[in-house]
Amino acid sequence: MRIMWPNDVGIKAMEVYFPAQCVRQEELERHDGVTAGKYTVGLGQAKMGFCSDREDVNSLCLTVVHRLLDGYGINPKDIGRLEVGTETLLDKSKSVKSVLMQLFEPSGNTDVEGVDSTNACYGGTAALFNAISWVESSAWDGRLAIVVAADNAVYSKGNARPTGGAGAIAMLIGPNAPLVFDRGLRASCMRHAYDFYKPDLRSEYPVVDGKLSIRCYLSALDDCYQKYCEKVKRNEDKTVSLDTFDAVLFHSPYCKLVQKSFARLAFIDFLNEPNERLFEKFPGLEKFHGEKLEKTYFDRDIEKAFMASSNAKFLQKTQPSLFIANQVGNMYTPSVYSGLVSLLIKKSLNELAGSKVGIFSYGSGLASSMYSLTITKDVSNNSDLAKLVSHLSYVESQLDARECVSPADYTKCLELREQNCHVIPYEPCSSIANMFPGTYYLVRVDEMYRRTYERVLLSK
Repeated sequence: MRIMWPNDVGIKAMEVYFPAQCVRQEELERHDGVTAGKYTVGLGQAKMGFCSDREDVNSLCLTVVHRLLDGYGINPKDIGRLEVGTETLLDKSKSVKSVLMQLFEPSGNTDVEGVDSTNACYGGTAALFNAISWVESSAWDGRLAIVVAADNAVYSKGNARPTGGAGAIAMLIGPNAPLVFDRGLRASCMRHAYDFYKPDLRSEYPVVDGKLSIRCYLSALDDCYQKYCEKVKRNEDKTVSLDTFDAVLFHSPYCKLVQKSFARLAFIDFLNEPNERLFEKFPGLEKFHGEKLEKTYFDRDIEKAFMASSNAKFLQKTQPSLFIANQVGNMYTPSVYSGLVSLLIKKSLNELAGSKVGIFSYGSGLASSMYSLTITKDVSNNSDLAKLVSHLSYVESQLDARECVSPADYTKCLELREQNCHVIPYEPCSSIANMFPGTYYLVRVDEMYRRTYERVLLSK
């Protein structure tokens, strides 16, 4: 029997949320007493968003999903699946998805599949794959799915603290989408590693092995890219290289690692190139052709050489996707999807039309995947793509509207969160005065750990 797939399954709408306060990385350098440029140039970061004690993963998700429903006029009854990806756990049993059902119960819709997916920064991608699979399965009932990725990324004092961030992404998934997932073109790498993990449930801070984390990230990237290339070759008899993609997005722990990762893919393309074409395509790099991938993770000569040779392509294909990451930091599960939002708002509709977008998602521990999507060619004024991009026009103005606090106040905020992590009963003390309209905030945690939220007025 012939399988009748829904047409063009993918992302129909997107919403992004980040807290209304941030800290400048340049000021953080001076506060921490490190060399000027260590965070801004070395990490490639300008600002870092963070949550006060008024926000948690529940409030982040409530805010972004409510925004999605209101912003696109979505009837809650039209949602049949709701998936959440997060590593910011508040409860070892109750899912964040169950908290979000407060937005659906008033409409009478409790028939909503899906729960939470957790594995470091990969949970949002796992949730997305689940939603796509549901729409393409025999279980699909014709309704749409929502995928939410949200986290508050904080670190203890030290080298990792400047790589924090916070935010949430919500995506509407269904057929006839302007951002279409390429069916059957997905490659994953899953391994056991202690590169980053959160074993202490009394703390928001992770345990991080920085050097191992970079090695794991690059190793997973190597594996996923090569397997993706193999699958395309097998299924479509086509050779894949960076030239295949109009844009390449990466999970962004910090922006400089993304640039190095792009160069890594250029290095793999170089190793795959026949010898007779090396002089033509990679002048001056021939001496690196005999290198083994697994021995080059920290080879500075190769890194610098391929960052330089691939820089023009990086600026064209990847740099536009780092806009939010540079301004907010590592949002964890939403990170790579904030890259997709950035791409949509930084490229013109004509540049986006028909684009092939490669995406690499990574979560420590480790789980990773590479896949691709194709953007519709329809860029007419009333097209779904034009509406999606137009809807995201608020992003830049809201980034600019954030309150930039001093590093000292940022540090005090983290200390306050640290002191009151899992303390009950608890009433937050931070102000809600500067929160964006429509933001959910924590009112109290009672003696039974039950959390109550309210919402900032839209007319604020």
